[in-house]
Amino acid sequence: MQPGPGGGAAAGNARHPMKRRVPLSEPSLGDPHQLFHDTSSAHGPGSYVAHRVPGGLGYSSPLQPGFLDDPMSNMAVAYGSSLAAHGKELVDKNIDRFIPVTKLKYYFAVDTVYVGKKLGLLVFPYLHQDWEVQYQQDMPVAPRFDINAPDLYIPAMAFITYILVAGLALGTQDRFSPDLLGLQASSALAWLTVEVLAILLSLYLVTVNTDLTTIDLLAFSGYKYVGMIGGVVTGLLFGKTGYYVVLSWCCVAIFVFMIRTLRLKILSEVAAEGVLVRGARNQLRMYLTMAIAAAQPLFMYWLTFHLVR
Repeated sequence: MQPGPGGGAAAGNARHPMKRRVPLSEPSLGDPHQLFHDTSSAHGPGSYVAHRVPGGLGYSSPLQPGFLDDPMSNMAVAYGSSLAAHGKELVDKNIDRFIPVTKLKYYFAVDTVYVGKKLGLLVFPYLHQDWEVQYQQDMPVAPRFDINAPDLYIPAMAFITYILVAGLALGTQDRFSPDLLGLQASSALAWLTVEVLAILLSLYLVTVNTDLTTIDLLAFSGYKYVGMIGGVVTGLLFGKTGYYVVLSWCCVAIFVFMIRTLRLKILSEVAAEGVLVRGARNQLRMYLTMAIAAAQPLFMYWLTFHLVR
């Protein structure tokens, strides 16, 4: 009796049993979307890792622990770190010699409240009573804690805004050009530098013992740009009449502000005693204070009158 087709298949399966599938080991399982197997960490405990043979051309394995324990490499790392620290210290020392970064941080330590109050003081200084700078442990407090402290944020922003407003004014008069705007900026910067140098020379000639620094003088001289911006903007909106009205107000305000501020710096002995001490030196100091204050309106008019027509 011939076996059927099903019987033949059964007989074939009996002679050749099917291979049993063995589950893959844990390291062989990977991302189904990965095209290549990552064999960088496939070395097991019993796998062979090639080490460099002395005198050979091979390379040491990154997994070799002895490389990190090499005393020569540790010495090289330590020497490199010390060399980098020494270089950083040398660079910081040379930078501080020419640009006092630490002091500059003090003059930019402001906040929104301080800026608002200081701008109000520059425009209307008549009702302010206490003009003395506050100190803490023989060091002046940061400007954001004392409205009387000088800062560089307002002068810097005012100078940049003045250049932008000058460009706007020249553009409305069809006179704008990059060269003319650059000349306006360089002229304003040159006059500011001349003013500060002249004040320093005057303080030296009068032999005034004061704690005013060059940065302080730069800050006080830069406050006049606030009034200059107000005058030019008003002139663009309301013509020359508005320009002269606002600029005159700002000139008087900056004059009063400079007198009351510098009086405590240049006439410190007189201000401490509360009375006017007669003497040639004190009179020179008083005249110097008034001259510095009176120069501010002159610069304000000189740098803005040609921008309004």
